[in-house]
Amino acid sequence: MTVVATSTPAHASKGTAPQGTAPGPFASESPPLIVLSQDEKFLALLRKVSEPGHTVRAAGSEIDFSAALMSHHAGVAVLDAAALATPPAQLAARLRAQFPDLVLIVAGGAAEQSALAAQVTDGAVHRFLHKPLSEQRLRLFVESAWRRQQEGDSGRREAAAPPPRQASKPWWLIAVAAAVLAIPVAWFLTRSPGGHGAAANEAADDPRLESLLQRADGALASGALVAPPGENAADLFREALRLSARDPRAVNGLEQVIDRLLADADAQLQAHHLEAAQQLADAARAISPNHPRVAFLSAQIGAQRERLVLSKAQRAAASGDVSSALAVLDDATRGGAHRSTLVDEARQQLAQKQIDARIADFLTRARGALAAGAVVQPTEQNARFYVESARALAPNSPAVQQARAELATRLLTEAHQSVSAGNADAADSWITAAADAGADASEVAALRASAQPLRAAGHAESAALPEVTARASQSRIAEPATDSALKAAETGTASAVPETTPTSAAPAPAAAPALAAYVSASDLTRTRYSAPRFPPAANERGIEGWVDLQFLVRTDGTVGDVAIVGAEPVGVFEQSALDAVRRWRYQPVLRDGLAVEQRARIRVRFAVQR
Repeated sequence: MTVVATSTPAHASKGTAPQGTAPGPFASESPPLIVLSQDEKFLALLRKVSEPGHTVRAAGSEIDFSAALMSHHAGVAVLDAAALATPPAQLAARLRAQFPDLVLIVAGGAAEQSALAAQVTDGAVHRFLHKPLSEQRLRLFVESAWRRQQEGDSGRREAAAPPPRQASKPWWLIAVAAAVLAIPVAWFLTRSPGGHGAAANEAADDPRLESLLQRADGALASGALVAPPGENAADLFREALRLSARDPRAVNGLEQVIDRLLADADAQLQAHHLEAAQQLADAARAISPNHPRVAFLSAQIGAQRERLVLSKAQRAAASGDVSSALAVLDDATRGGAHRSTLVDEARQQLAQKQIDARIADFLTRARGALAAGAVVQPTEQNARFYVESARALAPNSPAVQQARAELATRLLTEAHQSVSAGNADAADSWITAAADAGADASEVAALRASAQPLRAAGHAESAALPEVTARASQSRIAEPATDSALKAAETGTASAVPETTPTSAAPAPAAAPALAAYVSASDLTRTRYSAPRFPPAANERGIEGWVDLQFLVRTDGTVGDVAIVGAEPVGVFEQSALDAVRRWRYQPVLRDGLAVEQRARIRVRFAVQR
């Protein structure tokens, strides 16, 4: 046999074996840079700045990231906070527990940087990259991470290297020293209660322990890891540890059980069988509650569970079925130990989305009711009801507050019109509604003051009703023409429909004093007619109705002091009726040969042509 002596070239320290020789234990291919990110621009920039020989391996999820770390024995990893389901600080702590030699870089925003401040300080996170990134800064951070990783490798190799050889000692001196040392060591190993020798002797002398270990090895070999009870590898190894707490065979056996359980759990996870994976992880946790790999795998199962739940909820919400989305999230939040903060937050967001949709619907209905004149009627289908319903859900919403202000303005307008028309009861109703809707207090007070004389006049008319009834029972309601009872009765009997041609009627009684009473407009001679305009919105929706008005015919036949007395529905046809009546002209009313002013009332009807 020929022995060839070789020298180690300088580049061997960098992990490159000399040509023609077998690679040494540290001459493997450079480890890759593992990156958890879904940002293609970020990944492209990392590939650009990475050192030659260090490939960039991208993982799109925490599960893929964990698998890549374990399969590639990575030394440097980069986390993009935007791709994480787990809070960055929590994930960084888990990574340090499972991969203590991993050099970690995290990229994110100000919130993530604040959350990771303590871990950057203690070195658990090597560097934090603030997005958006610059190529130069990213290159510096990555190069710094690789230097730290190489320094760590060098320190571990030096610690593992054998001590330098000392000068040779005479053989007889070594023999004497060995003999002297052998006596106390042998005594210690055989006598000391805590020594491994004592444990071995105890094990050899304990047939029950040996039987347990043999049965445990058999269960492990057959795959009976945690079942059946009492005859599975985990139970048998634990029973062996109770008999001999320091027996290395039982300790190693339990570690093998955990490894097998976690491997099976990871396989189930990759196949998206989350319940099976969770059961296996729980079984491993029951053996070793603080095992770092158990905690890490459980976190990955939880993250995948969250993604599936959120994806299902998002699909339901995207189709407009917010109730189904909420049901999915409700089921997830009842998961006890698997309850997720992310799922809770998603549920709250969807619940708020559902409330926002209800508010928007109420406000849309309120606007439609206002346009149709359904301000306070019919019950539960009017603008006031819809606005207050929206306010009950979101009292501080700007949109709700704006709708309430618009409602209050409309109610005040109706109150003003009722006061102008002399209708005390209607005015009181509108004023009260406006006050309840939050109308300006000073304007409400002014309207109440304006309505006060109307109420007094109403009481006077009520006092005249018995006399009217008595005259009617005596068939004297129309005689004499100047009777004050007739005036009182006529104030509530105007009912006329506008025609397409002027109507003719007998002149007002000459004996009646001017402005003494309202007469029906049909008793006057109209000389010019302008048809009311049918509101397009009401026409499209097939709404019909009427408006009662009172007005003054001046001595020149023009119309003035036009006021609305009543309308059905309210808020739809009033303006059209006002505009039309103001353009009408009448033949002046003569009394004793002189033209006088005369008050009149009329009902303008609005009917859809069919």
